[in-house]
Amino acid sequence: MTTMLEPLRRIAAYAVCTDSVDRVLLVRASERSGTPGTWSLPGGAVDHGEDPQHTVVRETATETGLSVAVASLHDVLADMRALPERGITIHTDRLVYRVSVRGGSLTDRVDRPTDLARWFTVDEARQLPLRSFTARALGLPASSADIVPDEPPEFPSFYAVPGPDGLHRAQRFAAYAVVTDPAGRVLLTRVSDGYPGAGCWHLPGGGTDYGEQPGAALIRELVEETGQTGRLIGLLGVASHRDAASLGPEGYPIDWHGVRAFYRVVVDQPAPPTVGDVGGSTCEARWFAQEELGALPTDRLTEVTAEAVQAARLT
Repeated sequence: MTTMLEPLRRIAAYAVCTDSVDRVLLVRASERSGTPGTWSLPGGAVDHGEDPQHTVVRETATETGLSVAVASLHDVLADMRALPERGITIHTDRLVYRVSVRGGSLTDRVDRPTDLARWFTVDEARQLPLRSFTARALGLPASSADIVPDEPPEFPSFYAVPGPDGLHRAQRFAAYAVVTDPAGRVLLTRVSDGYPGAGCWHLPGGGTDYGEQPGAALIRELVEETGQTGRLIGLLGVASHRDAASLGPEGYPIDWHGVRAFYRVVVDQPAPPTVGDVGGSTCEARWFAQEELGALPTDRLTEVTAEAVQAARLT
């Protein structure tokens, strides 16, 4: 029964790497892994406080012997898999980047979670037992050996654990949106007192639930925080921020690492904003004309909001 397995969450980053003849770089899971014999994109877990772009470079070098440079963000997705032999179910938020090779040579590994790294044409990859996220990244039909849990387990939206220095630490994946309406107005939310960034204007969105895709989480959060029904247009980017001693409603410092995907969303039929999650981290929601948004002082915006608005070229 997969419902009896201990739930875990992690954030990971992966590389879509092609050579001069359009072969793609894949690595094989060894007997030490949860899915031995399957092939996937090189990559792995994002360490606490680590920028995912650094993760994908580090993990690709470790697993393949190649040094790569990140070119662009390709996709963001989530999946669950059950590992009954280990007694766990894992939800992984996966950030997939396109990269290019800077140098190095392919290296096989011994007694590690991956043991081979090879170049394949897409047609050759189609014949391999691919992890589902890898098939999606390559535009191939999903055919995975992963065991999917019967249903998403209960898992807290906020989860902090003691770090090696004794300070509690938390790593959280979230999805946020730059939301506009047909008139070009931008929808922002204001952070409630008692939360990091209190009083600042923020993007609608928030942490994803266990087993939830980031796009679906974003549309759900938009309704809860602002009362608006939105349409997902596209992915803008990913931001990684660490606050080594964040202080929120918990009342004690937390070494906080947030990894946030942000998207463009359009509300075709805007309405006066209403905050449904009363008493939560959002105390107000408001539509801003672009000139009003441009006039806001930088210190009135959260860091991720300023980055996202710039990426969307709204100011």
